[in-house]
Amino acid sequence: MRTIAHRHRYHSRIGFTLIELLVVIAIIGVVMGLLLPAVQQAREAARRLTCSNNLKQLVLAVHNYASSKGGFPPSMMHTPGTAFASNNGSWGVHGRVLPYIEQGVVAKNIHLEKPWDDGYPGAAAGTNWATVGSTKVETFTCPSEVNNFFRKKNSADYVYPTNYGFNFGTWFVYDPATGQGGDGAFHPNSHYQAKYFRDGLSKTLMVSEVKAFTPYVRNTPDPGSTYPAGSPPTDAQINGLASGGQNKLGPATNSNTGHTEWPDGRAHHTGFTATFAPNTKVEFAVDGVAYDIDYSSQQEGNSATQKTFAAITSRSYHNGVVNTGMIDGSVNQITDTISLRIWRGLATRDGGEVANPR
Repeated sequence: MRTIAHRHRYHSRIGFTLIELLVVIAIIGVVMGLLLPAVQQAREAARRLTCSNNLKQLVLAVHNYASSKGGFPPSMMHTPGTAFASNNGSWGVHGRVLPYIEQGVVAKNIHLEKPWDDGYPGAAAGTNWATVGSTKVETFTCPSEVNNFFRKKNSADYVYPTNYGFNFGTWFVYDPATGQGGDGAFHPNSHYQAKYFRDGLSKTLMVSEVKAFTPYVRNTPDPGSTYPAGSPPTDAQINGLASGGQNKLGPATNSNTGHTEWPDGRAHHTGFTATFAPNTKVEFAVDGVAYDIDYSSQQEGNSATQKTFAAITSRSYHNGVVNTGMIDGSVNQITDTISLRIWRGLATRDGGEVANPR
């Protein structure tokens, strides 16, 4: 009987009470709660580093292009006084620097002198879309992008978005009648060399982050002389202009098509302007729903006479900052709180401003 009692006491000591189990679970929960934010921060730091590296590669690619071709690539090619026969009539900077970001195979399979969507069903006959429609270039996308997938057309993969826009200046982008371009680093037919950036290579933006699938409004009545270059509009004025345009937005992600075509040379796809500071919300309501929009008064090349003015805001998923690449090759994180005057100064190539990207 003593032996049995002893064994009973021994077995009673190796178990756990319900209270003990609950305490252990609570401790594990607290530890996980403390660790999860740290893990998320570490992951975001890694994604931000990859994003910075992508920008570095793009800046170097532009310089390598310039070494080979004698100047920076144009945002697109356009014959002044004419309009494109195809809506996707010209390639942008992304397509022109492919050989310099280890995408030589893709570069060999496209033809820059033809529309980038030639070969798409219903478009001009050709072979470009056979490559474009199946190509995702990792260097063109930020790993923090939440909509990191192909844009659809007719329920099938159409083209991949991009998270990096080249600097088209502050507001005025292009006059198709005269060929005059804006005050940024790129515009149609531009071919700038380093000497043209009189504000300083370290003080002029080359490229900055943008969000894929951005809602935007395009092809509005000509804003005319009311909004000349050097006097960018306010949020309210943009809303007034956008109300007369073509809305490229909606409740479905695929309805918001800004920055969804990496080959396209127009500002609303592969550019940004410094009309507003980074991550500024430009709200525009449609059917009671508020969208954070971009604005382009006219798609470059669509008209032979109407100028393009654009408010294409630099945005990112990195909290409080956007990553940017400068003309000199440096990469900076610029906060949302940067002075709008300084931000616009960084976007001009020879405006005479003394801007510090801090």
